[in-house]
Amino acid sequence: MNWLENFVLTVNAKKSKRRMVILITFLALFATIMMLPTKLVLARMLPGKSANTFSIYVDTPSGSSIEETKKVTNCVVDILKKEDEVTNTEIYLGQGAPLDYAGLVKGSTLKQGENVAEMVINLTDKHERDEPSFLMIQRLRPVIQSHCGILKEGTNIKMIEQPSGPPTLASIVVEVTTDDLYTNRKISEDVKNILKQTPGLVDVDIMEEEFYDRYELIADTEKISRSGISLEQLNKILYLAFEGMNIAVKNSQHSPDQIPIFLSLSDGTRKVENMSSEALEAKISSLKLMNQMGMMVPVSELVHIEKKKSFPAIFSKDLRRSTNVLAETDMVSQVYPLLEARDKMIAFFSKDYNVTKEAGMSTNMFDLHLSDKRTGEKILLRWDGEMKVTLDTFRDLGGAFIAALILIFLLLVIYYKSFAISGIILGGSFLSIIGVILGHWVANWFTSETFFLTATSLIGFIALMGISSRNSLLLVDFTKSLMEEHGMEKQKAIAVATATRAKPIMLTAVAIILGSALLASDPIFGGLGVALISGTVAAVAVSLLFVPVLMSQTKAI
Repeated sequence: MNWLENFVLTVNAKKSKRRMVILITFLALFATIMMLPTKLVLARMLPGKSANTFSIYVDTPSGSSIEETKKVTNCVVDILKKEDEVTNTEIYLGQGAPLDYAGLVKGSTLKQGENVAEMVINLTDKHERDEPSFLMIQRLRPVIQSHCGILKEGTNIKMIEQPSGPPTLASIVVEVTTDDLYTNRKISEDVKNILKQTPGLVDVDIMEEEFYDRYELIADTEKISRSGISLEQLNKILYLAFEGMNIAVKNSQHSPDQIPIFLSLSDGTRKVENMSSEALEAKISSLKLMNQMGMMVPVSELVHIEKKKSFPAIFSKDLRRSTNVLAETDMVSQVYPLLEARDKMIAFFSKDYNVTKEAGMSTNMFDLHLSDKRTGEKILLRWDGEMKVTLDTFRDLGGAFIAALILIFLLLVIYYKSFAISGIILGGSFLSIIGVILGHWVANWFTSETFFLTATSLIGFIALMGISSRNSLLLVDFTKSLMEEHGMEKQKAIAVATATRAKPIMLTAVAIILGSALLASDPIFGGLGVALISGTVAAVAVSLLFVPVLMSQTKAI
């Protein structure tokens, strides 16, 4: 390592060269950190997870028939049949599938009605196919939505993946909270439209039933009593005409219970041509009942039709009406679409509302408070979902990182009795972030999908603090021992210590790199592996080139 010793001596010999090394190091630090706001390196809680199954939620508009929902699901099945990796498909019409990890938190148990369906898609084993499930979903989503979503206007088809991390309702959730039903729905629609226009967001939906017209058949009790028809007769024929009913039972030696006999009209007879009062009146006019005197009485004489608005299910939070607007991210981080959509909402709602942001740096710092300029009505837009988990996790890991820095610094001050030496060691440790971010940027060029800076990457960076601190400690301690025990001149001692300790530092780095190489290919812990590998390389370079320059500058050694 004579060349390294000569190099350190040459650099430390001139002030201009020392300044050049310091300047280059800080420029590298600034350039790598700027990769985050410029989106050269994207941050996300966890990357996509390849699974052997995924689900598709089909939501036709409220009031749609089961036949219309089935038509959409059949269209989806026709597209999936062309995929070699799809082994089979399960369809649950009018209900959600049996609970799985994703459905447990996404409300599949609430799915009930003719306008909903859930499809479970089973794939070949993930180890036997080249395309991960999350990339398959990304590829199939626009195809399925463009071909099948148009079969019934207003249909929403969502692709649901098994979550790779903490279970959340969606990647991005906007909670619209206010007291008025119609204001709540209007604001939710506006938020939905803004999210739809935000690049990177897909499967945007409102977790609430739509308003639609419904028709009630109101019995005229006075006419019923005069006509000699009982109310029970009227109820039975209406159920038979539209739904069907049990009319008798059958006994069987193979069953301990009586078997009900269900009677219903044919599909063509039960259907109404269109959703209008005229079509319903025509349907009722064809129904007749025989009274006690044997006379046929038209059902249309006994009931009248009233058009009313539907009553959607009520969702509330903290005793206030609340509606969730959901959106998934299409292989992008949740943070960047959030910031763009939030700016659009502020600009849009400022026309009719006074918009104020959440004060301080709390966990809800992105929330927006709206106040109607005319009525003073208060509305809260609260951000939640995996996006909030991501921000909270990065905030907590950032706090852990700061705490680690403070503890390391205090221990070094106690040991060396010098703030300058402690600062040099700590500064060299922090600069390993250059390798962490740069390593993710390089790894992104060699992967088919985006390689995100994840929570596991930050865990690797925090772990590197101890490793890189150890490298600097070796140099400082050996330099001081050479000066005290051998009477060596300071610049010579720094150069000799750097050259002598370079081999054990590099051997330690090689051991870390080889051990972390197994993690680098893992879909979840790949960020941890890359952070340890690239951060270790940067820590070695900083310890052998940058730290010796700082040591030569301080008078504490």
